[in-house]
Amino acid sequence: MVKLILASMRPSQWVKNTVVFAAMVFAGRLFVPADLLKSVGAFVIFCMVSGAAYLFNDVRDAQSDRHHEAKRLRPVASGRLSAQAAAGTACVLVVVALALSTLLGRDFVAVIAAYLTLSAAYSLYLKHVVILDVMAVAAGFMLRAIAGAAAVDVEISAWLVICTIFLSLFLAVGKRRHELMFMTDSAAPHRSVLADYSPQLLDQMIAVVATSTVIVYTLYTTSPEVQLKLDTTKLYITIPFVVYGIFRYLYLVHNRQEGGKPERVLFSDIPLLIDVLLWIGAACVALYVWC
Repeated sequence: MVKLILASMRPSQWVKNTVVFAAMVFAGRLFVPADLLKSVGAFVIFCMVSGAAYLFNDVRDAQSDRHHEAKRLRPVASGRLSAQAAAGTACVLVVVALALSTLLGRDFVAVIAAYLTLSAAYSLYLKHVVILDVMAVAAGFMLRAIAGAAAVDVEISAWLVICTIFLSLFLAVGKRRHELMFMTDSAAPHRSVLADYSPQLLDQMIAVVATSTVIVYTLYTTSPEVQLKLDTTKLYITIPFVVYGIFRYLYLVHNRQEGGKPERVLFSDIPLLIDVLLWIGAACVALYVWC
């Protein structure tokens, strides 16, 4: 049962929770042991609450998941894990996560509460509302970034929040496109909101958020306010890696019909993985070495 519960918590999705480290890194506090420990704690707590959200979602969507070629094999949808066990585990995870959150301060607790509220609203209603469904996903990433700042008690840059929102929108819309194109006739029974989308609409949305992501990130790295706050004028060296990453992902979405699982694409596509590692390296050089 432990293995089934862990599988339902989607460990592969926990890579999303690394967003909590962004505020610490871009505040120049990566090598402060206390802040690094707090950020790791924030990451663990988010893994718990996001895992609880996945368990709750699996209980709610067990019937529709059976229409999906892959999701029908999930423990709850396949009947290997009872709905009662999944729901009970989710409740325990939420209680423990909230208790641990108090160690990181009231602001962090408030963000966790907001994330849990958003996750519940998404599972119960928002994921069935066209456009709001992908915006809710983006809001979840935004809350992760804000939580990371709250954990180490730094003021998060509005630019960083905006970049996070646009990048997560880009990934969320790409995922919707993959679901719509891959599932064809079974798309609507699995996820009813897909009936309100069309490939043309999603392609236009992808174009908008992809362009916005590059523009906002460029403005972020060259902003005098950010340069003064981060004490570096060299963050612009990371721009080419962001542009390549966006273009590479668009290539994978349109030419390889990938994008249904962004976290899997990140680790399975070698050029994209190398690009992300180079971006991290360039950011560290700009923030901690060549500043």
